[in-house]
Amino acid sequence: MPKLIITETPEKWNLQSEGAEVITPSAYFSKPEYQESKAFKIINLCRSHQYQSLGYYVSLLAEARGHKVIPEIATLQDFRFPSLIRDDAEEFNDLIQSSLKSQTENKVVIHIMFGQVDNPQFSKIGVLLFNLFQIPIIQAVFVKKEKWQLQALKPLHLKDLDESNSKKLQEALFFYITGKKVVRKKYSRKKYDLAILMSPEDATPPSSPKAIQKFIAAADKLGFNTEVITKNDFGKLVQFDALFIRETTNVNHYTYRFAKKAESEGLVVIDDSNSILKCTNKVYLHELLVANKIAVPRSFILRKDSQKIPENFNYPMVIKQPDGSFSKGVKKVSDEKQLAETLKDLFQKSELLIVQEFMPTPYDWRVGVINKQALYVCKYFMAQNHWQIVDWKKNGEHREGKSETVAVADAPKALIDTALKATALIGSGLYGVDIKEINGKFYVIEINDNPNIDAGVEDRIIKNGLYTKIMETFLERIQKR
Repeated sequence: MPKLIITETPEKWNLQSEGAEVITPSAYFSKPEYQESKAFKIINLCRSHQYQSLGYYVSLLAEARGHKVIPEIATLQDFRFPSLIRDDAEEFNDLIQSSLKSQTENKVVIHIMFGQVDNPQFSKIGVLLFNLFQIPIIQAVFVKKEKWQLQALKPLHLKDLDESNSKKLQEALFFYITGKKVVRKKYSRKKYDLAILMSPEDATPPSSPKAIQKFIAAADKLGFNTEVITKNDFGKLVQFDALFIRETTNVNHYTYRFAKKAESEGLVVIDDSNSILKCTNKVYLHELLVANKIAVPRSFILRKDSQKIPENFNYPMVIKQPDGSFSKGVKKVSDEKQLAETLKDLFQKSELLIVQEFMPTPYDWRVGVINKQALYVCKYFMAQNHWQIVDWKKNGEHREGKSETVAVADAPKALIDTALKATALIGSGLYGVDIKEINGKFYVIEINDNPNIDAGVEDRIIKNGLYTKIMETFLERIQKR
């Protein structure tokens, strides 16, 4: 996405060689090429962003034109309500305390320029506040009473900076727009930058640490610098060419916001927001598969205001919460009492549930698909003495069944055809299709975005080729764009 830096003094900036054009507000307001295309990233460095100033109108017109702008008008408005900003900072109290614990003074002033600070001790605070409030220059004031507190946070403007700080701003902007990091020994710049989104708190991550290292190694060979990021790195997305989400996704979750933001910035994203939206809701999947005549277990959508089960459904039956994952939110009921208890529990979280006939099998097929091609095939066996692949205990612990990997060429053709036909309805991302086989016929249970890829399981047949294939997909899509 082309970048425009807008300032009243473009002659002071020398960034054209890095793919950023520096122009004046009047040029941005008047030239047709900036009005006719939405494909611009705007960095608003006017002397002031106050209400009805030139800087204010740059951000306002950028949003009206569909351009991606920093700072946004809504962010500027947030600074009119300091109490709300302080409330947001309270959520990161532990980080604030640990970053400032060695300070001997009772007051600390930190200047943050595109997330960068002078003192390395405050670097995490700088990144955090820039992620929260996308303002080019921020002044944060912390005071210590019983503990450290954010006393004030305000945007600064070019007119507030002396010559020394102006140079620091230009350096910070250079790293921001290029995505480059401070050059250190042994650091080699590659052509593309890949972010892998993970969560240390994810109890059942889609990929083990060893698998993540294999992804990074495959990406390195194809010319990627790779950085593992977390939910606190939202503001850094603009620095990357691609985003690979490797944590449990949901629409009502920051993983979906990360996907949307990355797409809006022009990144290649796996899994994309459309796939997350479609795959994480079993009601949607059921309707989609049935409408396209793909075999599924006999199912029925149950409404909260109409909880009558069809007469042709017999016990045991399976009740599914629309957005459950990793076998959570899926309950087997064997009689009316269990049914009533389960419906009461699950209807607290959703207006719709799925009732499905129980189809016992020793294992479920899983077909991994990327770019509308089969990538791997596994058999996931049920957990010992349990009817699901994952047996969740009341204390949060879980047991999983064993797995067996099959070469794609050796898998039943009808299985592969069913998986490819089902995923084609979603898109061309990375999917895992769960399928039951009954008497030689294949029934789609669900389509998963962000499927499991663990070292020693899904990669058992094609080894490192699995990771290379996924990274090649990123590379092809970046080059196509």
